[in-house]
Amino acid sequence: MDVKKDILELIGNTPLVRINHLRPNNKNIEIWAKLESFNPGGSIKDRPALFMIEEAERKGELTKDKIILEATSGNTGIGLAFVAAVKGYRILLVMSEAVSEERKKILKALGAEIKLTPAHLGTDGAIEYAYSLAREEPDKYWLVDQFNNEANWKAHYYTTAMEIWEQTEGKVDVVVIAMGTTGTLMGVSRRLKELKPEVKVIGIEPYMGHKIQGLKNLKESHAPGIFDKRFVDRIINEDDEDAFENERLLAKKEGLFVVMSSGAAMA
Repeated sequence: MDVKKDILELIGNTPLVRINHLRPNNKNIEIWAKLESFNPGGSIKDRPALFMIEEAERKGELTKDKIILEATSGNTGIGLAFVAAVKGYRILLVMSEAVSEERKKILKALGAEIKLTPAHLGTDGAIEYAYSLAREEPDKYWLVDQFNNEANWKAHYYTTAMEIWEQTEGKVDVVVIAMGTTGTLMGVSRRLKELKPEVKVIGIEPYMGHKIQGLKNLKESHAPGIFDKRFVDRIINEDDEDAFENERLLAKKEGLFVVMSSGAAMA
């Protein structure tokens, strides 16, 4: 029987699909999209959520008497919450009041406790609050700290990058990745450039003051500690309007329901 022991075994091994209608005029160029929505939590963040938790378990940093603590704008929180549920951990997620009610309800359904911070402080306000809790009670909490956690990018080094390599049979030439924690960007780039040094890796960064959930402009907020510009060949800024338009077109032309960050990458 092909039966998984738990839902965690469904993380990763997502399909790669050809983009057929939103293509350049040059017929020699093919565009493929990695459908990370096929992960059980609905996003690519399931990968680092599992990897960061299991790495902390291996190191003895996370034990059953500790509460998992993290600041999140949504998808990482969902990934962490369902992994915590399966493994039997308590979890506290710090979020801006601006986060959608839908996200809050999903996280609560998964058993997460939520602490909201003032909307005007944005994601950085949630991050600072999570840091303060971890400093005040280090024996109570294990802080995930996804922006500085090396296991974040390693999840993509060992899984996402290798899947792309195998699915394209090594024929990948350019990879475009939207920038948030930069974990996907760093992990995929490191591994693919080891396998094929001429691969070009492009980071998509939103403009300052953007409204694209999950992405970060590195100049206006905490720059991720895991980010290393040596592994990026080029950074392109995309605006909200282009991201939204391509999000809409991917649904209308390709039948792919995606979020704005994917629209930004497609732009």
